Amino acid sequence: MTRRSGDGAGLLAAFRAAVDNLADHVDEVNALNVFPVPDGDTGSNMLATVRAALVEAEAVADQPADRIAAAISFGALMGARGNSGVIASQIFRGMAEGLGGKERFDGVDLARSLTQGTATAYKAVARPVEGTILTVIREASAAAVLAAEEASDLEPVLRAAVRGAEEAVAKTPTMLAILREAGVVDAGGQGLFRLLQGAMNFMSSRIPASVAARTSAAPAGSEPAAPAAGGFGYETVFMLHSNDGTIDLDRLRTELERLGNSVLVAGDGQAVKVHVHNDRPDQVIALGLSIGSLTRINVENLDSQSREVREKREADLVARSSVVHTVPTKHREAHGAAHLEARPHVDLETYGGEVDPPVQVGDGASWAGRGPSAQETVPLAVVAVAAGDGLAQIFNSYGVAAVVRGGQSNNPSTGELLDAIEKVAAEEILLLPNNPNVLLAARQAAEMTTRRVRVVPTRNAAEGFAALLALDPSRDATTNAEFMTLAGRAVQTLEVTEAVRNAVVGGRKVREGQTIVLDPDDGLLAVNNDRLEAILSALDQLEPGFELVTIYFGDGTDAAEANDFARRIGELYAGVEVEVIPGGQPHYRYLVSAE
Repeated sequence: MTRRSGDGAGLLAAFRAAVDNLADHVDEVNALNVFPVPDGDTGSNMLATVRAALVEAEAVADQPADRIAAAISFGALMGARGNSGVIASQIFRGMAEGLGGKERFDGVDLARSLTQGTATAYKAVARPVEGTILTVIREASAAAVLAAEEASDLEPVLRAAVRGAEEAVAKTPTMLAILREAGVVDAGGQGLFRLLQGAMNFMSSRIPASVAARTSAAPAGSEPAAPAAGGFGYETVFMLHSNDGTIDLDRLRTELERLGNSVLVAGDGQAVKVHVHNDRPDQVIALGLSIGSLTRINVENLDSQSREVREKREADLVARSSVVHTVPTKHREAHGAAHLEARPHVDLETYGGEVDPPVQVGDGASWAGRGPSAQETVPLAVVAVAAGDGLAQIFNSYGVAAVVRGGQSNNPSTGELLDAIEKVAAEEILLLPNNPNVLLAARQAAEMTTRRVRVVPTRNAAEGFAALLALDPSRDATTNAEFMTLAGRAVQTLEVTEAVRNAVVGGRKVREGQTIVLDPDDGLLAVNNDRLEAILSALDQLEPGFELVTIYFGDGTDAAEANDFARRIGELYAGVEVEVIPGGQPHYRYLVSAE
């Protein structure tokens, strides 16, 4: 018998099956990377996003359809990783709006929600490109609308949406030459198809929602750890759900700020994530209970956590004591220590006469210090994303307020970026994503906070360093963002890695195992069996006149090889200074900048 409609339990069970189906095909989606590089992560990013959404939905499992949809939307927005994950979160956001007020929903409601999801996703992208996940959701929703005009039953409408998505994915190479050349379909579109297919598999199986129910573990990295600093008391985190009506977010934020600091309030008025530091977690919980019901309550003793993190950091510093991390010489000479000290940030090495443990944000440590307290708000601060320990150390030396760890194959989520933003006591914040695949999550985090945040669209860490040199504390964030963007783009950068499969890129054949050198927009500059020859070939294609080449070496190589490369470059480019700095970035052997 065809399913004619669904309720909250059915929606949750179908979404559960959708997540499972994507998990079963995550390697397939990752392998659809256009470029033959070892960091294909579209599937992983989408899976982390929908797993975060599922955690939120499981917390309201007994609620009607609109509340389940709202929880999925909120979880996806906070857990969105990578551009594909952010776009998926916008699809769920629109779908939740389309199901607003619906305790149950039928095929017509599903078609309407998919259409709203399409519109919301397109609005989220400044320059929509056809042949991507956007095309797939548009075609899926169009097919659903046509089916709903024939019959309002839920199952045939969903089946039509799945069929429309599958056909759209197959057509993506005809819309994008880069896909056609690589011989792949769009990875994000394929991921969306697998999600819809999973929901359809559940519906076709006739498995009761109660049998399909299970508890889902939170995805790794979905809850950024709190900053550990002695005397900060407790960190209290919970989900607040409205009993009736909507939650006044501004009033809640004001009340929480009276009780403590590092306040985070994010949600849709029906469900809100609360984060606060103070000495009386019982008061925070009591405030939440006076407004609604609480789930996922977690209280951490930050003083105890601080001691543990400090001990670990001391051990890490001893282990790394033989490696010196420095700001490039030319940067030091051009700007001097006074320039850095003039910035309205707190340096890691001296804050109250002591060195604080790292702030744990995302999957790795932020090597920024504790930063200014709530009573020491500064006019302007910077939050930066870094992929390796060495790169994070350099950002710290520039005085950034917080470093969020992550990069290729490990993109920080919107929630992690938002958490870092909320912990910085500054009137305005500049956010440096330092990766094209973090850009949408950064912009989404900036839109979700009440803080004044401007995103500087840096494409890698070297652009981030150049952008920081253009920072002027006397300017506001908007003006600084403009100048910093220009400064970041003024430096020429190369990324060096190895091909993981045979491919044709830009009309050039690439064999598995060869060294490939890419520009910041993933344009192929050089391919060679010899790594040094590939780098030299790419350097020859840069605009001449650069005076400094900086080599940041990552995982899979070492200082000895990097120094050999530096010596050869110095011999071939007379008068050019060459510096070697440990970056620690994964997947990419070298990040090279020329300025």
